[in-house]
This record gives sequence, structure tokens and C-alpha cells, in this order.
Amino acid sequence: MKRIVITFILLISIISFRGLAQDKPDNSKIDMMLIRGEFKRAVDSCTQILTRDTLNSEVYYKLGIAYQNLLSDDKSLDCFLKASTISPDNNNYIFTVAKSYINKGKPGQAKPLLLKLCAAESMNWPYAYYLTSIFMQEGNYDESIRIYYRFYKKDYNNYVFTDKIGFALLKKGDTEKAIDMFNRSLVLKPNNTNAMKNLAYLYAGTIGADTALKLLTKGIAVDSSDMDLYARRAAINYTISDFKPALNDYLKILSSGDSSVLNLKRAGISLAKTNQPKTAIEYLLKACTKDAADYEIMANLAQNYALLKDLKSSAFYYRKVIKILSPVGSQLGLNYLLLAEVLKSDNQFVNAINAYIKSQEFRSDNSVYMIIANLYDEKLNDTPKAIRYYELYLNKIKNSKDKTNTEYTESITKRIESLKKPKQTNKKAYSIQNIK
Repeated sequence: MKRIVITFILLISIISFRGLAQDKPDNSKIDMMLIRGEFKRAVDSCTQILTRDTLNSEVYYKLGIAYQNLLSDDKSLDCFLKASTISPDNNNYIFTVAKSYINKGKPGQAKPLLLKLCAAESMNWPYAYYLTSIFMQEGNYDESIRIYYRFYKKDYNNYVFTDKIGFALLKKGDTEKAIDMFNRSLVLKPNNTNAMKNLAYLYAGTIGADTALKLLTKGIAVDSSDMDLYARRAAINYTISDFKPALNDYLKILSSGDSSVLNLKRAGISLAKTNQPKTAIEYLLKACTKDAADYEIMANLAQNYALLKDLKSSAFYYRKVIKILSPVGSQLGLNYLLLAEVLKSDNQFVNAINAYIKSQEFRSDNSVYMIIANLYDEKLNDTPKAIRYYELYLNKIKNSKDKTNTEYTESITKRIESLKKPKQTNKKAYSIQNIK
């Protein structure tokens, strides 16, 4: 009996040992699941392990990778955070957390992590790459340039670093140095279309469009599938009113499948400028279906229909232009009026009057003429102009349907008479500044 009990205990021990051996985390199996794309299985395996080993940072990290591939970004970030918390000295975990924050649009939370990593490994390019991308977003170009130069000094023949420095200098506005760096990049890699694009942009604003166009044409010869090169060349030709080559490039872009509003609109306008109104309308109508609030599309449709003697269609689109621009005009008028009030309060009376007059181009407000008259009368002592605007105000309200205060209009008339008297001893006797 005693022997049977001992045997039973041994059997239980063996079974238990086998069970423990099977439960032991086999991370290589999880790795294979991740490699094979078996992400749900990897999640299940990691979850089972973590129910027994809650401080296993490696498994949390692998679980995060699995969730990341299942597009569960919040869960993956949570796992990466747990892994880095358990193993705070593991730079790979910290870096993964930083990248996750960036992917979630939270560069502010990634920045201190990347600063810590770069302080520990100043020549680690992946760390520097992500940190400088944040600096560039912040407009901290000098700090980005300083880091880029650190790598450039170690490898003068690496065009990637020259491109990075050149672009940071471009954003900073240091045109000459940026041009130098991009030219250096082309020496290192003659077929570097990225450098060609940036140089073309810089040359278009300095040396001239011809040099920029030559560079972009060279870039197209290198990579004829890069539609961005065509778009940049088209934009320059369009800007300098060379519509035929611009049209060819816009048609090329459209044939590639990029039927954006801008490409359709500019193709249409270029067709119109090259005396092809009928075809221009086809492209402009396509652009109109994508953006019915673009007054430039409507205006060009109206003009081209007029050229084709389709006057009803032309009038239809001119009315659309007016409808689109009317709110803009009202807002401009209001803002000119508000600007005038500020200038008047700052005793800049001449500038205030100019702004008041400008506001009337976009809105009709008879009281503005009264304000102008008062400024010429009370502040600038310009009698002829004061009389002119007092009379203009009276003429405007005479034809207006709005009711006016008879006493007020009479006071204006008296003020005009007072100003017209050549030797008025008390010029301010009929001041109407505060009469209502």
C-alpha cells in the first residue's frame, strides 16, 4: 500500500514537471508566429505567458508588435510602455515607444525620450533622424542642422546628410548655403532627383525660371515616372505664363491618374490660354464637379462659354462667380471698417480715412461718409474735403429708403454753411460731432 502511494506521487510529479516544461515561455515560437504573420496566435501565446509572468518585458514587447500588426495602436503602445517600464535601460523598448508616439501624432511625448536616447548614443542615426524630424516640425532648424553636421563630418561622402542639411537651410531661409549643399549632393549623387527638386525651387526664386526648368527636365530624364517632377515643372511654366509646356505636363499628370482639382483647373486654363476653349471647358467642368466653390474655375468657364457664343451658359457661371465672391467682399469691407476704427483711435486720421473709403468698395454704409467728413472737419481741418463728404452724405441719404433725423440733417446743412463762410470767427460753432 505504501509503495502504491509513493508511485502515485511520482506520477503526479512527472505530470506536473511536464506541465511546467510546456508552460515555460518559448519566445522563439512567438518569433516564428510574428514572422509568419500569425499575429492573433502570437497575441494568445503572449497573453497566456503574461498571466503567469507579469514582469516579462520581452513578451510585452512581442505582444506590442503583434497588436501593432493587427492595427491596434493603443494596445500596442500600452504593451511597449509596460516593456520599457519593466526594463528602463532597454533603449530598443524606449525607441519603440517614441516611434509609437510619433505615429500617433504626439511628437511632444516622443521628444524627451529621443533626447535621452541621443544623449546616450549621439551617433545613432535612427535616433537622430526621428529627433530632427521633431525639431524640423517645431521650426528649430539650427538644432537640426547641428545634429546633421555631426554625421556629415563623419561621412562627407554621404549625400543623405547633405540633403538633410540643405533642406534645413532652405526652411531656415539661408538660400545661398542651401544651394551649396544641394549642389554638393548632386556631385555625390548626380541622379539625386530630390536635390534637383529643391535646387529648382531655390533657383526659381533667385537665379530664374530657366535654370529651375532645366534641372527639373534633367530630373525627368533620370526618373520619368516621378510625377512630382512634372508637377513642379508645370507650376513654374504656368506661373511665367508659358502655358503650352505647362499644359503638356498637366496632361501627363492627369494621364497618370492624378485628377486633382488643381491639375484639372490648370489644364483647363492652359487650354483656354492656347485658344482651345471647347476642350478647356471639358476640363474645367470636371474640376467644377470636384470644387464648386472655386471662383477661378467658374470665371474661366464663363469666359470660355462667352468665346463659344454660349451666352446663357456664360451668364450662368458669371452669376456663380458673383455668388461665391459676395461673402468675401462683405468680409473685406467689414475688416477695412474695423481697421479704420483702430487707426482713428490711434490718431492716424489720414490712414483711417483711406481705410474707410476702401471699405465702401465692398459694402454700402452711408454713415461712413459722415465719419470721414467729421475727421476732415474736426481733426484735419481740411474744409473743402469736409464739405465734400458732408454733401455726399446728404445726397446719399436723400436717395435712401431709410428714415433720417430731420434735426440731424439740418445741423449738417448748417455746418456746411458755416464752413463755406470765408471768415467764420468761430469755426466750431456748428460742430456736429456729437449730434444725433
